[in-house]
Amino acid sequence: MILQITALCLFFCSVCSFTIHASVKKTDEYSGNSIEDDELSVSTLIEKANVNVGKNLDDPLVLFGDIAVPTGFQNADPCTFRGCLWPKSRDGNVYVPYRISNQYSQRERNTIVQGLRSFASSTCIRFTPLNRQRDFLDIQSRSGCFSFVGRRGSGQTLSLQRQGCIFRSIIQHEVLHALGFNHEQTRSDRDQHVRILLQNVIPGMEHNFRKIQTRNLNTPYDYNSVMHYGRFAFSRNRQPTILPIPDGNVAIGRAEQMSPIDILRVNRLYRCNSTLSRPDPEPVPRNLFL
Repeated sequence: MILQITALCLFFCSVCSFTIHASVKKTDEYSGNSIEDDELSVSTLIEKANVNVGKNLDDPLVLFGDIAVPTGFQNADPCTFRGCLWPKSRDGNVYVPYRISNQYSQRERNTIVQGLRSFASSTCIRFTPLNRQRDFLDIQSRSGCFSFVGRRGSGQTLSLQRQGCIFRSIIQHEVLHALGFNHEQTRSDRDQHVRILLQNVIPGMEHNFRKIQTRNLNTPYDYNSVMHYGRFAFSRNRQPTILPIPDGNVAIGRAEQMSPIDILRVNRLYRCNSTLSRPDPEPVPRNLFL
């Protein structure tokens, strides 16, 4: 009898230990974003939509996930030399002309227009329908979601593919590229805030995680930026490619719209009002990616 009781106690203890161990293991594995949580992140949506980018000969060269670059792109883009900002009007607003292709349905067009108009509520950026201006955004449904960085001159393509790109977050993301901003995890100070795990990145996609010299406009690193990749962006093995530090549990890349810091940066870059337009305390590098 005593032996039976002892055996039962050992059995229940072992079951309890296994359950606790499994629970801890699961907590460790799925802390922060899980790969399922990441399915609707901006970077995952763009990665899926851009599976065919480059197969159409009419498309520009697209690097770094969704950034279009001109032919002959070398060390320094001409955009960085002249500033590549959209001009400011005397009334203090920045008017960016746009044209939307007739490829879109009325519902899709309305979603795009709403995304463009969202900038007016918190910044001095005003998107206006094209009216014979020389420089404008030419919004088309190409093979994926992509944009040039900053004002390029003439009609510059901003692609929002009908299947996969018509989301508020992606529209704002691509428009922020066109205004002059790059991805958050490419910031010059990113190594203080995230660790890039290249061993988990799809071979050939490592360039999406390059670090560049940026103007950070005296703003903090923003895990909540609509410009931040998700934890599993371009993962080859369902393991994280970006890990926040020092707290690995921080959620990243989950923004559904511009964060307050995204908005602050637009206002500082374009000097939208006296409160936010104090001189940039950082030296302005020659390559003016932001």
